[in-house]
Amino acid sequence: MGRNALARRRLLNFLAASPLLGGTEAFAQELRRLPDPMAWTPRTLDKLIGGPREAIDVFDFEPVAHKNVAPAHFGYMAGGVDDDATLRANRAGFEKFQLRPRRLVDVSKIDMRLELFGETYASPIVMAPTGSNRAFHEDGEMAVARAAKAGNHLEMLSTVATTSIEEAIEARGRPVWFQLYPTDSWTVAEALAKRAEKAGAGTIVITVDHVGGQLWHTLTRAMRTDTRACAECHGLGLRSFVQRKPNFDGLDVSGLTTTMQSSVTWAFIKRLRDMVKTRLLVKGLMTAEDARLGLEHGLDGIVVSNHGGRAEDSGRSTIDALPEILEAVGGKLPVIVDSGFRRGTDIAKALALGATAVAVGRPYLWGLGAFGQSGVERVLGILHTELRAIMMQLGAPSLKDLRPAMVHRT
Repeated sequence: MGRNALARRRLLNFLAASPLLGGTEAFAQELRRLPDPMAWTPRTLDKLIGGPREAIDVFDFEPVAHKNVAPAHFGYMAGGVDDDATLRANRAGFEKFQLRPRRLVDVSKIDMRLELFGETYASPIVMAPTGSNRAFHEDGEMAVARAAKAGNHLEMLSTVATTSIEEAIEARGRPVWFQLYPTDSWTVAEALAKRAEKAGAGTIVITVDHVGGQLWHTLTRAMRTDTRACAECHGLGLRSFVQRKPNFDGLDVSGLTTTMQSSVTWAFIKRLRDMVKTRLLVKGLMTAEDARLGLEHGLDGIVVSNHGGRAEDSGRSTIDALPEILEAVGGKLPVIVDSGFRRGTDIAKALALGATAVAVGRPYLWGLGAFGQSGVERVLGILHTELRAIMMQLGAPSLKDLRPAMVHRT
């Protein structure tokens, strides 16, 4: 017996015999108890994957991205708001929902095709809009668009992407949805929407949860560890920021003070509806009340989202909010959900509850930061494989076979 093990045993025997503990053998047994199940193969940070094919799950990519990406840029990717409570809630929320497998169903063939607005995609896994992708890899959104093309995924492009909507559509090889930040200038918002429509983006997704006032503490702490002279590359102020975003090319941004919009209302939605012929979705709804208003105002769809925990620190996950929104719309329009989805089982829970599709953001950014396009493709491939496996276990040979009865809320 080694010296450490012998010393540990002597300590346990001493504690068991201690009059302070009543000399209980039960206490000693409790101290000797090992966790069940044992973590025989814990994930460690000293042995990172060397390539996309080595990844077992999407979490394998995050520490590689952390190693590759500059501290401030990684902080922008990884952080939430305030204490990151909503960031954590998005993950914890899935534990409240159990899947109910059905047996003796022919699942030898699994059809995961998504049909939405007359278009067919290979998977219900959608690429959520994420900004400034070149901060994570030099190929940025071009790598993401090519990965979306390789797996035939629906893609949304951010207003503040480092690739223009025209370039993204060309790289994707089919229409890409355009995510619109309203900004505090109607002229700029109108120009952005018309540009997207002219480029061939048949759908505009208006983000309404990014209204300002966010305190990104994780980002701030990460920036303090970054030794680069960031101002030399980025400049200072909003004008410098938007001038580096190709979707703003040619626009007069001199009066712009924010890409967010704290005064946007349903009147903005109506005004935009009267101006463009594209489909309009709103991204950021989290309550049944707002979903019903969306129906009243003629939305073409809803994206249930808390911006991946970056919009507000309410502590409420999107998987928690999803059921009441689905009930409110009653199947009258498609409902997409994002924020916190990391596993095929997460995706299956949302689809079974009634979501039309699930959008992911951070996981593919991990893949991008780790290995570029091949990393993004591998992340999407892992999620696709995991979703296929759980659909087989649930007895659901197609998306339409995923039903609410397959989910139990604890």
